[in-house]
Amino acid sequence: MSDNAGRAAPPCVGLRVRGLRKSFGDVRAVAGADIEVRSGGTCALLGPSGCGKTTTLRMIAGLERPDAGEIVVGGRVVSGDGIFVAPEQRRIGMVFQDYALFPHMDVGANVGYGLGRKPDRARVREALDLVGLADAEGRLVHELSGGQQQRVALARALAPTPDLVLLDEPFSNLDASLRDRLRQEVSDILRTAGVTAVFVTHDQEEAMSIAEQVVVMREGCVEQCGAPEEVYLRPATRWMAAFLGEIEVLPGEAREGRARCELGSLPMESHVDGEVDVLVRPEGLAVGFSGPSNAASAVVVSRRFFGHDQLLGLRLESGRVVRSRRLSFPAWHPGDHVRVWIEGPVEVLPRAGAPSPAGSPA
Repeated sequence: MSDNAGRAAPPCVGLRVRGLRKSFGDVRAVAGADIEVRSGGTCALLGPSGCGKTTTLRMIAGLERPDAGEIVVGGRVVSGDGIFVAPEQRRIGMVFQDYALFPHMDVGANVGYGLGRKPDRARVREALDLVGLADAEGRLVHELSGGQQQRVALARALAPTPDLVLLDEPFSNLDASLRDRLRQEVSDILRTAGVTAVFVTHDQEEAMSIAEQVVVMREGCVEQCGAPEEVYLRPATRWMAAFLGEIEVLPGEAREGRARCELGSLPMESHVDGEVDVLVRPEGLAVGFSGPSNAASAVVVSRRFFGHDQLLGLRLESGRVVRSRRLSFPAWHPGDHVRVWIEGPVEVLPRAGAPSPAGSPA
């Protein structure tokens, strides 16, 4: 297949996926996924087990053949309309969950493996220098720590200067303290290399802290796509809100661009009227002995202290208990009478199960 086969994507697009579908027998793994990542950008495919994210990654890599849809990598169609470019011809680097390093080879040979039978040693050293392992070229893989092995796998993926790097659960085999440090290191390496990257994870914190774009998948479909702060603070559905973290749902009424609930009247971006649910993250609920005029009275009924912050349970006058996540100081304690108000962004959705306004779709 010619490298120039098919239609090209705009040069600013590193990866474009349209209408991607894949079934295994009667099981629909991916059901029409659309994804677009800018050239040089980092995207996380996030979702619960069985949502289709790994199958999507494997189809992008060419390890699975899609039933339908188009995949464009670096401006070149690699799958779609009768085109199916072999994995080794897609200019894609892959970092597997278990790193897939060769234990009988030294670090330099592992990195040079993807460069052909006579790898350019200068390029091998350049890739190792990029990941901070310039002095490890002659060491055997088993002599390295888990984090170092991961960086060798990344260097091997980057050595052939690919158009796209795919990472499958890249941090799942590391302990928690090492995982946090490696996340930032890998993010910095990918940014320095200037390569488009897509990684699969089921860890919300991981996706939010590394990627500049998060694609959340559910039951084979893309539930929502956007910047981390967008999908977290502006969830499109209740499922999205709950999947990405703690959420408080307050019943309310929407009229003329404002939503009224137990915690006051709030401006809203949603174009809805009638019965609504007001969604707010616990860190968006402020607490004080005094507060603005729209603050509501509450009693602290529980407190969990985490060192850097505290999670409070607050019983409102209606009896409803909501959670507020605040910094660790000042300390609040059960029995404290406080004021609570919304100071963070909210999302307003039509009330679950509420009848649709006249003339609007159900």
